[in-house]
Amino acid sequence: MAVGIFDSGLGGLTILDAVQARLPDVEFAYLADSANAPYGVRSADDIYDLTCAATQRLFDAGCDLVVLACNTASAAALRRMQEGWVPEGKRVLGVFVPLIEAMTERQWGDNSPPREVALKHVALFATPATVATRAFQRELAFRAIGVDVEAQACGGVVDAIEDGDFILAEALVRSHVDALKRKMPEPQAAILGCTHYPLMQDAFRDALGADVKVFSQADLVAESLADYLQRHPKMSGTGQGGFLTTGDPARVSTRATQFLRRPMSFTAA
Repeated sequence: MAVGIFDSGLGGLTILDAVQARLPDVEFAYLADSANAPYGVRSADDIYDLTCAATQRLFDAGCDLVVLACNTASAAALRRMQEGWVPEGKRVLGVFVPLIEAMTERQWGDNSPPREVALKHVALFATPATVATRAFQRELAFRAIGVDVEAQACGGVVDAIEDGDFILAEALVRSHVDALKRKMPEPQAAILGCTHYPLMQDAFRDALGADVKVFSQADLVAESLADYLQRHPKMSGTGQGGFLTTGDPARVSTRATQFLRRPMSFTAA
């Protein structure tokens, strides 16, 4: 049995690492659409089509539940998929909601009206496509009122990480944080709204300063998934775990091994 984890590239490995640690008895099938990465500069229709194709590949592999470990896909495609595409008996979940629930101090499934929360000034760092959807602000508005969100599109960061150029990635992070602070000088919290960004978490923290609380998604998504599978144990699927990519398996395997600092072997999707 296996749960599907999908990302446009390798950023979702931060989610995979956390869910494997939290759920050691669950198999995971990870699919990286490396041939089409990054998604953050694509149109909403392109992201939707690519995400559906990748999710279907995981369904075909025996996964009944697929987690979109990609904020861009979650923002631009998830709602549309859930409303008219997901086949009966299958489920697709995103990564935004666990993060927002933690930020607003709500438990899973709390559907009470939006209320005031402690955080009033929040910085969102995400890909250009994620920022354009305003999906984070929309989901936040369902749960909280009076929160000022300033979004910063972080162009180039995902490309640098995928290329293994962490010196460039760090320089870009500092540039984007500087740009955000010109718009919101004193954020109380920062959302790393891309699954690649935890790989640069120290750079974000250093640039933002010690007084800014940084929310990253991996552990929050892992806890949310554990809760979901406890309530829906049959959604564990029937397929086998493994690592798939639409890109060059040898190159992706090398990069993935560098990211997680453990041997990883991808095969062609």
